[in-house]
Amino acid sequence: MNYKNTEKFSLDLDLNDDLKKYRDEFHIPLQKNGKEHIYFCGNSLGLQAKRTKKFLNQELEDWATFGVEGHFHAKNPWMPYHEFLTESYSKIVGAKKSEVVAMNTLTVNLHLMLVSFYRPTKNRYKIIIEADAFPSDIYAVESQIKHHGYSVDDCLIKLNSRRGEASIRIDDIEDIIRDEGDKIALIMLGGVNYYTGQVFDFERIVKAGKERGIFVGFDLAHAVGNIQLDLHKWDIDFAVWCSYKYLNSGPGSVAGAFVHEKHHSSDLPRFAGWWGHDKETRFDMPNTFKAIKSVEGWQLSNPPILSLAAIRASLSIFDEVGMERLVVKSKKLTDYLVFLLSTIKTNRIQIITPKERGCQISIRVKNGNKALFDAIMAQGVIADWRAPDVIRVAPVPLYNSFSDVFKFYRILKSSI
Repeated sequence: MNYKNTEKFSLDLDLNDDLKKYRDEFHIPLQKNGKEHIYFCGNSLGLQAKRTKKFLNQELEDWATFGVEGHFHAKNPWMPYHEFLTESYSKIVGAKKSEVVAMNTLTVNLHLMLVSFYRPTKNRYKIIIEADAFPSDIYAVESQIKHHGYSVDDCLIKLNSRRGEASIRIDDIEDIIRDEGDKIALIMLGGVNYYTGQVFDFERIVKAGKERGIFVGFDLAHAVGNIQLDLHKWDIDFAVWCSYKYLNSGPGSVAGAFVHEKHHSSDLPRFAGWWGHDKETRFDMPNTFKAIKSVEGWQLSNPPILSLAAIRASLSIFDEVGMERLVVKSKKLTDYLVFLLSTIKTNRIQIITPKERGCQISIRVKNGNKALFDAIMAQGVIADWRAPDVIRVAPVPLYNSFSDVFKFYRILKSSI
């Protein structure tokens, strides 16, 4: 497409956007002057869907009406409520319904997966992770290494980009796997790097890992609801994600997990809880744990229904739209943004996000000067600053428009 840096061109793109009606499905935060913010922070916290209140109110009313009996007699019975999300999640991440579950929070789920999939031995004990992975992921894997009595310095391989580059080359990842493979127990990467916005080549990484007998898992916090995923087909062992970014479920909402079906009947070690116990005998209160033969067998406790209701509200929109259409619009939005930024004649900013990306564009600011970020925020932009020097912006296809992108460009240009 031949893009133009004019407001009329952005409005024409909006006119021909077949997803434009979904913007009205969300609450767009307002500035003090009553105008809508340019909200480019869906990679941190997604906006509230207007239908969320209806979904929440239903459960509040049923709680008031039924009390504990709501577990069985609510309009949407609470006992199996998490199952109401299963089909939607399976479509979003490309999995079988038995492979996905809504449970816990992201880092809790990561620890649960590490219990099962990080089993260091004298000869195979290393973990691969990005050097600039989200800190919670690093804390989790380091604590697991220490828990097993190993040294972080000996066990943790941190992937770095080459000097002068921002993204990690897939060839470099494959070289490390080839050279260190016999010592590597686990590859654990972010599907989309939170800092640069780089989307990793899932298939090549899994293939390289499997050839050396390595378990492969991903943190999909910045991938789920953002990029096209096919976890089952890619033969990924496990994945975890949060639901409050691109899935718009609300701050701190219940997370999700994927475990490939080939592990459902295995003897992998795990931490157990009663909600992971066989459903037919759970309320017989047996003393011996019998895991559900699906990813649900990794559950610990019954989940918070109000949080699940908010997720379900948002997932109902994803059911209507489908990931394929979202990804198509997302690419148009980011391509347009990259084009507009390329027309700004300055050495003060640099895009560090590669072509392999989702919604997020990471803009490096020269000398880490946060004043530019503060200036655009003062003019109605809601974005995200990540130390030491990056402004992260994420035009989300469900509720952002092409005119949002143009307005952001105009504000950024005038602030440089």
